Amino acid sequence: VAAQKCRKRKLNAILNLEEDVCNLQTQKESLKKEHFQCSKSINQIKQKLNNLYHDIFSRLRDDQGRPVNPRQYVIHCSSNGSVCIIPKHLAKSEQNQDNRKE
Repeated sequence: VAAQKCRKRKLNAILNLEEDVCNLQTQKESLKKEHFQCSKSINQIKQKLNNLYHDIFSRLRDDQGRPVNPRQYVIHCSSNGSVCIIPKHLAKSEQNQDNRKE
């Protein structure tokens, strides 16, 4: 009788583990799909941001009316919500200062 109970407990444990494995496989597939969708959304947002960036720089002009070179300038968004165009070398030094503060 004790051996029978032991075998039954062992069988129940195996069945529970098999059920857990199935549930985890289903969850894994669901997470893979979600990851794919998130990656796709991120890539779309990156593309839109890149298009916006190019559109902004195509419209910007300096004091003499010449186009602003996107290789020399970056769009900077400050913590207070203001947006400005600054030279890249200043943006890098500002980023380093922000990193030190954190």
